Amino acid sequence: MHTTIPALKIAAGSCISMYIARQLQLDFAASAGTITLLTLLTTRWETLKLSCYRLLSFVLSVFLCRLLFRHMPGDWLAYGMYVFLISVIFTLMDWRAVISVNAVIGTHFLETGDFSPAFIRNELALVIIGIFFAILLNLFQNNAGRRKKLLAHVRLTEGELKKILKELAAYLSGSGRQERAWEDLELLESRLEGFREQAYEYRYNILRPHAGYYLRYFEMRTKQCLVLRNLHGELIKLSSLPGQAAAVASFMEYCASYVHEPNDPKAQLARLHGVMEQMKAEPLPGTREEFENRAALYHVLMDLEDFLLYKRTFVETMDERLRSIYWEQRSAR
Repeated sequence: MHTTIPALKIAAGSCISMYIARQLQLDFAASAGTITLLTLLTTRWETLKLSCYRLLSFVLSVFLCRLLFRHMPGDWLAYGMYVFLISVIFTLMDWRAVISVNAVIGTHFLETGDFSPAFIRNELALVIIGIFFAILLNLFQNNAGRRKKLLAHVRLTEGELKKILKELAAYLSGSGRQERAWEDLELLESRLEGFREQAYEYRYNILRPHAGYYLRYFEMRTKQCLVLRNLHGELIKLSSLPGQAAAVASFMEYCASYVHEPNDPKAQLARLHGVMEQMKAEPLPGTREEFENRAALYHVLMDLEDFLLYKRTFVETMDERLRSIYWEQRSAR
């Protein structure tokens, strides 16, 4: 279904564009369908942006066609130079997506040798018809379904993070395997990559300032996963569990209970700083091994601080309007 609907949009848009161009008795009417196909992108914003680039680049392409095709000997050489120039110019302008359509438009001028106002209007009409139906079809988006799916991904992510924190705490308590947490962490990171792509599509299909919420949310969770990677690396350095490990494991269990979307981790940060102060007050280690293990444990606490600070920063970006849209209204339903 995920690929069928976009394919149907492309097919419908292309054939309708071609039909309209033929009804208007435009030359090279099939090209209108090709332009729709090449303009209909994943998101509304990308389609609108590309449509503007198509119109602006059309003017330059017509100028280059007129300049080269009238003054260079040999059609093939003139066309080669034309494609070279539009490729260089539009790549430098970061408009690579317009090259293919303008190359097609160039063949029309090459074949006809017609640069009259009427034929230029013909070519412009093809471009306008093509981009019009691309924009029109991109208005039909199942954004409510996308948002529902993203919310399910939020819940899944939080559930997995809770599980990983508990698994790491169990390992630190001497009752679990660190390999299990590592496997779950790798799986979550892989899922988050897909979740970010879906959040990106949602962000640029809604075209509202607040629509970037889910993208920022999954980026924040991705950063937290990177912190847990570092934390896991510190845990496997432990040659034995120092006495302070139980307090750190208890704090990780405590943190796992607060991995949910609206939580502001101020209380967790305050408790973490208390654990850090408590560790500093402990008697100095007596052996090198004890020193190294306690140092690794302290790095675990620093990683947990980073983990919480990423969430704290995310919460601080939420103004009252965003909290109302994404937290309060949802919980009221």
